[in-house]
Amino acid sequence: MNSTQTIVDAVYREESRRVFATLVRLLGDFDLAEEAMHDAFATAVERWETDGVPENKVAWLVSTARFKGIDVIRRRSRFDASLQELGRKFEAEEQKRGQSEATVVEDDRLRLIFTCCHPALAIETQIALTLREVCGLTTEEVASAFLIAAPTMAQRIVRAKSKIRDAGIPYEVPELDEMPERLDAVLTVIYLIFNEGYSASSGEAVTRADLSAEAIRLTRLLRDLLPDPETSGLLALLLLQESRRLARTTSDGDIVLLEDQDRTLWNHEQIQEGLQLVQESLATRRFGAYTIQAAIAAVHAEARSAVETDWPQIVAFYDLLLQLEPSPVVHLNRAVAVAMRDGPEAGVRLIDEILSGGELQQYHLAHAARADLCRRLGWTEEARVSYQRGLELTRQEPERRFLQKRLDELALSKS
Repeated sequence: MNSTQTIVDAVYREESRRVFATLVRLLGDFDLAEEAMHDAFATAVERWETDGVPENKVAWLVSTARFKGIDVIRRRSRFDASLQELGRKFEAEEQKRGQSEATVVEDDRLRLIFTCCHPALAIETQIALTLREVCGLTTEEVASAFLIAAPTMAQRIVRAKSKIRDAGIPYEVPELDEMPERLDAVLTVIYLIFNEGYSASSGEAVTRADLSAEAIRLTRLLRDLLPDPETSGLLALLLLQESRRLARTTSDGDIVLLEDQDRTLWNHEQIQEGLQLVQESLATRRFGAYTIQAAIAAVHAEARSAVETDWPQIVAFYDLLLQLEPSPVVHLNRAVAVAMRDGPEAGVRLIDEILSGGELQQYHLAHAARADLCRRLGWTEEARVSYQRGLELTRQEPERRFLQKRLDELALSKS
């Protein structure tokens, strides 16, 4: 691979979604923006080899893609009367090019998130569309996050883009007086973006630092735009979780559980900022689920070791969280905390109740958690069955290695 191709590939990994978000605003169409972006990157491989790499690579790519997209619209408008008005619009835009735009926030990725999170779309569709279009996850990765088949997810995304186009949903950040009612959906999406970066749903790596960093950046931007206790709570949660990144894997990319992590590797600057944000949000008494989750993360961050963790306080926070967000995953996390407070057998009973409900039967972490508690109790066969089920369900290679290692250890203990 030549050096120019290497540079273009690196820019694609780091900046393609930023380029795409700007093109969606400029061209007004998801699919056209995607097509134009890929054409621009292909052109860059040829042009940068002969002309040299431009100083501002993103601006070059946006400009090149924009003109390619406009050419497509002009060609299509000659044969499609429905596109003629769009073609005239771009002719007018060309004449006004260079004039400043009156926008609320000069950030195209945030603008694109608000478009994907428009209330005209169902919440599940908002989340799926943002993960696909803003973060660049594959349809298969998004489907995995929702525990549904990839073709089903592909249809959902296509319908969402068609609805945005047909309903004329604007590509813009809403006015400040409309922001509060739109905030919950956007916070949910940003949190899921972070989760995909903090614990990738599939692939060779446990984490994707680019997604986590983007989620933190967007949350800071949103907090500056609309100070709100839950925005602060979400930022605290992301910082406190991100602070553990370096300790979560070995140099070989294998998983290190929280209880075994070297806490000297935790990022204490992020921890201190997160703790301050948690205190500020709790003090308002107008906080929600993200702030409570951040408070749980804060208890972990303040403990000098796993043994010294205040598990009763964590269980109490989970009890509060369940009042606001009674989801199966929250029930599962509470069960693990109860196991640490009251012993593994109490945790197994709770997890069995959750699994009997059926909603987490396909969730690998539920089976992995049950397996670990059975292992601690010396219930070798039950642990083996649960580890095996977790292994069958996970698509992330480090998690597969971890669960296989546990299975191998159980086999050795029996021999």
